[in-house]
Amino acid sequence: MALELTPYFHIMVIIGELTVLFILGNILLAIILVAISLYSIRKGRLYFPGLLKAGFVFVEGTMKSIFRLLGLEDREIIAFFIKLHNTMNTSAFEKVPATERAIFLPQCLRSSQCPAHLTPEGLICRNCGQCDIGHAHLLLEKMGYRLFIVPGSSFIKRMVKKYRPKAIIGVGCLTEVKEGIDMADKMGLSVMGVVTAKEGCVETIVNWADVYEIAVLGVDPASVPEDLHRLAD
Repeated sequence: MALELTPYFHIMVIIGELTVLFILGNILLAIILVAISLYSIRKGRLYFPGLLKAGFVFVEGTMKSIFRLLGLEDREIIAFFIKLHNTMNTSAFEKVPATERAIFLPQCLRSSQCPAHLTPEGLICRNCGQCDIGHAHLLLEKMGYRLFIVPGSSFIKRMVKKYRPKAIIGVGCLTEVKEGIDMADKMGLSVMGVVTAKEGCVETIVNWADVYEIAVLGVDPASVPEDLHRLAD
């Protein structure tokens, strides 16, 4: 019986050794990527974004654990991921004409006195002047964007299915943007995220210059409204 188990025993030993090597390799890779990430955060620019992006796919959980051990909060990790994703997606996003892009704004950006009502396609802005959405709506639509003001991800999925944009800009709080990026990636869309400067459920704030800076990427300067040029700069 011992002789019959010998080949099986050797196979199990090999599998065990390979498993240990795989785990150690993942940990080593995660440590290297965390070091690059921390250096990038400290310097304010991304180093080796291709490597970081691929690494997040394979060892995201391990990296998050190491980040937490080093005292970084989940919010800092997510914010870095969004910045990394935007950097990696810029080239693909620039190649999509503005007429084939859509931008999704959260309804919490509107004024508490907003007269707009919810429709099957989200809120339809009335340009009442009580918040900045009306002005942004006019500028972005002049460039060819479809703009939606939505209360949740189900609206985004429905509008993407109906209008089939090839690229989108998603605005929202940190977790919403992260979830939106993951959803858009699964749908095969080029996506850029903009995080609101103030979170909450009512009258939140976004830095519109950040939105416009992304919106004009790859767009012929001649077709960009003069106001938007100024605001993006």
